[in-house]
Amino acid sequence: MYAVIKTGGKQYKVAAGTLIAVEKLTGEAGDAIAFEEVLLVGGDADTTIGSPLIAGAAVAGEIVDQRRTGKIIVFKKRRRQNSKRTRGHRQEQTLVRITEILTDGKKPTAQKAAAKPAAAKKKSTPAPDAPVEAVQSDTDGKE
Repeated sequence: MYAVIKTGGKQYKVAAGTLIAVEKLTGEAGDAIAFEEVLLVGGDADTTIGSPLIAGAAVAGEIVDQRRTGKIIVFKKRRRQNSKRTRGHRQEQTLVRITEILTDGKKPTAQKAAAKPAAAKKKSTPAPDAPVEAVQSDTDGKE
């Protein structure tokens, strides 16, 4: 099964498991994302074309990485005017892995969040209002 989605002013043909680079979306690596603007859903037997969108269809994905493209150099020169200008630009983009294509208003399945709890385990510090236990040393009370 495949679908054509629209995001960032562009259209992408996607299938489950494909990796696409789209214009920057908010979120961090591992976050689930849903594309609601589905223009076409095709399968083995039938194809559904929206007018312009398919009602109840969505494409679920997972953000893999936030990155920037290579630098593009923009050079402008006005001949015989002793005028030139050089500028560079790097477009920000999001790498997304498509997990499933949903039709008939179905909701995406729960994503595995195995990476986040492991990273969240940090040394806990007591709250500022919490009582602090007294630590006894060898010199307490002795001179």
